[in-house]
Amino acid sequence: MYLGAHLGIADGLAEAAAEAERIGAESLQIFSKSPQTWAGPPISAGAARSFRDGVRDHHLHATAVHHGYLLNLASPKPEMLRRSREAFRDEIARADLLGVDALIFHPGAHLGAGTSAGLTSLCASLDAALAETAGSPTRLLLENSAGQGTTLCGTLEELAEVLGRVPEARRLGVTLDTCHLFASGFDLRTAEGYGALVDRIAATIGVEGVRAFHLNDAKAPLGSHLDRHENIGKGEIGAEGLRRLAGDPRWAAVPGYLETPLDDRGYARYAEDLATLRGERKRPARGARAAVAGARKAVRR
Repeated sequence: MYLGAHLGIADGLAEAAAEAERIGAESLQIFSKSPQTWAGPPISAGAARSFRDGVRDHHLHATAVHHGYLLNLASPKPEMLRRSREAFRDEIARADLLGVDALIFHPGAHLGAGTSAGLTSLCASLDAALAETAGSPTRLLLENSAGQGTTLCGTLEELAEVLGRVPEARRLGVTLDTCHLFASGFDLRTAEGYGALVDRIAATIGVEGVRAFHLNDAKAPLGSHLDRHENIGKGEIGAEGLRRLAGDPRWAAVPGYLETPLDDRGYARYAEDLATLRGERKRPARGARAAVAGARKAVRR
């Protein structure tokens, strides 16, 4: 697995790529704008070129943009759905400009309309986005949820249903968040539990459908449906279970992005989590020693 993290862009897009190498990351996820806004300032051609050059120069194997938090592509509210679809098209265009491999997005919530109606709305949103961005090279990756409230895709079966209903599914894929998997009932702590997860993946979305992971430990218990991320080895899943997944050869060419909590040491905490995932308890990963030894400022995610 290409181990990496979600890094901020407050110091510039190119700086995010440089920071990734400093903490020992092999892959990089970013927001292309503030996740709390519908639209962001345009990305200049120069900034996009610097980012792409940085990804190459800092030897990153995979990149992704994560979409903003306001979007709900399954909303039953017409105005919210319109704005979400418009913002999603903009997110795709920004990802295309940056040259990232994937745009990772949440499935949204049905808000009381029911799962069937929510999935129908989500699939219609994806159909429209794919039709309007026919030339886009960016793969769109649907992320599983923890199954909280009315959110969709808390099960692998719902993810598979979306992939099966969208005609242009070849441009889609799935991102699996380990905290969300654990919260929705998959016990990653044991070899047996992990094997059961892989069997379910194979039977639903297919192993080849998993294009990225979010690597997070879980603060809440198994099956809690609570989306509460924890640092690697500090939560309910534990380091052994997460290392088992990260070391599985089936995911050798798949990126895994940390979204674990930061503290006043900034990205040094990410460097430690990456080292834990690699099993390097005493020596941090390549490029990460300086980050662990000296506290770097936290950059707004």
